[in-house]
Amino acid sequence: MIRLTTAQALVRYLGVQSSERDRQQQPLFGGVFGIFGHGNVAGIGQALDQARGPLEYYQCRNEQAMVHTAAAFAKMSNRVRALVCTTSIGPGATNMVTGAAGATINRLPVLLLPGDVFANRVPAPVLQQLESAQTQDVSVNDCFRPVSRYFDRIYRAEQLLTALPEAMRVLTSPAETGAVTLALPQDTQTEAFDFPESFFEPRVWAIPRQRGDATAIARAVEMIRGARSPLIIAGGGVLYSEASAALQQFAEAAGIAIAETQAGKSAVAWDHPLALGGIGVTGTLAANRIARQADVVIAIGTRLADFTTMSNSLFAGNAKFIAINVCEMDAFKREAIPVIADARVAIEEIGAALAGWGTPGDYRDTVTGLAREWHAEVDRLYGLRGAAPFAQAEIIGAVNAAAGPRDVVVCAAGSLPGDLHKLWRAREPNTYHLEYGYSCMGYEIAGGLGVKMADPSREVFVMVGDGSYLMMAQEIVTSIQERRKLIIVLVDSSGYASIGGLSRSIGSGGFGTGFDYKVPVDLAANAESLGALVYRADDRGDLDEALGAARAAERTVVIYARVDAAKGVPGCESWWDVPVAEVSTQPAVQAARAQWEEGRRRRGR
Repeated sequence: MIRLTTAQALVRYLGVQSSERDRQQQPLFGGVFGIFGHGNVAGIGQALDQARGPLEYYQCRNEQAMVHTAAAFAKMSNRVRALVCTTSIGPGATNMVTGAAGATINRLPVLLLPGDVFANRVPAPVLQQLESAQTQDVSVNDCFRPVSRYFDRIYRAEQLLTALPEAMRVLTSPAETGAVTLALPQDTQTEAFDFPESFFEPRVWAIPRQRGDATAIARAVEMIRGARSPLIIAGGGVLYSEASAALQQFAEAAGIAIAETQAGKSAVAWDHPLALGGIGVTGTLAANRIARQADVVIAIGTRLADFTTMSNSLFAGNAKFIAINVCEMDAFKREAIPVIADARVAIEEIGAALAGWGTPGDYRDTVTGLAREWHAEVDRLYGLRGAAPFAQAEIIGAVNAAAGPRDVVVCAAGSLPGDLHKLWRAREPNTYHLEYGYSCMGYEIAGGLGVKMADPSREVFVMVGDGSYLMMAQEIVTSIQERRKLIIVLVDSSGYASIGGLSRSIGSGGFGTGFDYKVPVDLAANAESLGALVYRADDRGDLDEALGAARAAERTVVIYARVDAAKGVPGCESWWDVPVAEVSTQPAVQAARAQWEEGRRRRGR
């Protein structure tokens, strides 16, 4: 037996956990991010200070941001590694709730350790305690329950003996992973218990490659054999499963086109003959036209959310679905044949059973013709040459040209994700990193830091709009402190460009979406004050020169460029269900309502 405080035991346990997939073993946790306050400094803080062991401590500037960093780290690690985040009680804890929601929605493992109020209740109510007239068994940390895959509150030290293995099980489960929250009352963190030494022996958590049911696979093969215009939708599960090579081999053998979700983009190289690029609301013309005529859709590792399906209006009513997914809930969507399995394993098994079968020649001609037309359109947009304010497509093209095959582009919310999904030319897997399950403004710079921590050998290009930058720019300081260089491309449209466009489309004329500064505001100077090297791009020559200098720099760089929100990339025969006011005195809203009703009629429900 060994006598340790709850916090000391927790830190020691986390430090000896490993994960393994395909006989490749790695430490499960890459370190601990934390901001200390009275709710965790004497417990978790003391334990980390005393241990100074395998769990390296990282200091950040914002609690929400550190969860975004942890989620990006996990995503870039294909969900076989994770980071830990610890905070004090009160606002430190609740600041993490948004990050937890993003991680859980995107199914990315993060371990959250918020401080909590006293378990013994003697000094209650304490600073930052939420009181309830109906119960004493509630705190602000209960906000984590709906956004966590696993939640527990540790009232007694010995509860770690059962809580920690459960937390590890969820973190390493391909189907159930997401935010795991262990709320830690501040007195409990410091209380000691005699733990068995065996509890701290190193443990390896095997991440399985689940095989699909043979009957379901046989039904899927039969359905594909009867298809004349099939389509593969590659989601994030393809990348997490490291199934890109298997997917390409399968598609080539059968002659089936591939479209990608935001999470799945970079599953295949942009110039592959069967690659159609992004699909759905932010998709390419090539992918959306093939999707409309598809008779069989093979959805691999995707939730089939509204941006992918155009709010369930993209596919013909007679289209049949096969869904390959580790998550049972997703595999049963759209009345699909559910293949509940690891993406790579299922692709290989279905491909073997389909040996010798292929799509008709006219289908392949249509696919290659549409892809060729789309590549020409991207060439045209990338070929724009202007001065500030730039067309956003020109900036994307310049960044794409400056990025190497293994470099990563990171983005999240606003107008950039839609243009990137259409235009970015990814050459290798895991080089396109978009947080679009939660579309969380402020994710970009913190997420870029997580990507860089997961793989320091790659250059990381963070593309962020001014609206998102103003929400969460402070992790520039963290990137400099931790010597994790980022190349941040800050595009300034003087407002919320994406929602401004949406506002105009529903007849509201961009109300409340533009920035009308009463005094001069200099975002480039702000970034410089945070320690970044800053370049201002006023024309294409400046932009290209700045990108070249950024690659050579040794610390975080910010390239500032103004963009014209009116010079956007148009939608590709897309529709998104955003209800418009049913009655209004504004003619523009009335017209938008008529258009929305027409879109709903086309969908059929």
